[in-house]
Amino acid sequence: MPAAKPKPDTTACAAGITDPLHLDQQLCFALYAASNRIQRLYRPLLDQLELTYPQYLVMLVLWQHGKRSVGELGQALHLDSGTLTPLLKRLEAAGLVERKRCSEDERRVFVRVTAQGQDLRERAVGIPHGVACATTLNPDKLVRLREEVKRLLKALGEG
Repeated sequence: MPAAKPKPDTTACAAGITDPLHLDQQLCFALYAASNRIQRLYRPLLDQLELTYPQYLVMLVLWQHGKRSVGELGQALHLDSGTLTPLLKRLEAAGLVERKRCSEDERRVFVRVTAQGQDLRERAVGIPHGVACATTLNPDKLVRLREEVKRLLKALGEG
């Protein structure tokens, strides 16, 4: 009979957890609840721009980087093309972006901001400040929190 595999020592990973099934001790729940609250802070600000939160994220990437392929957008936003395509269609119908197939490779589609989409950038410029102020955290704490979450994302293999 083969020897039983020793159980891995998970005490270091579970530091600070007294009840592993208590909702308030779940990292996933804290991130989920915070994300929902943050998105609710964005909603009235984005309603003024007639954008949803995911559409706003697409526009942020395009405003920052210019023309991008659908694949590059998906990579930047951690979204698959099945999620991204309907988003892009709605942005295009609103006149904010334009999609064009690559002439060398018909499978690739590039997205760029239109003049109307670029004008929207000017109206969106105050949104991050408004959200940051609504959190009531000081700017240094917000920066540290963002960087810590980015490190978590990278550790999970997604950043």
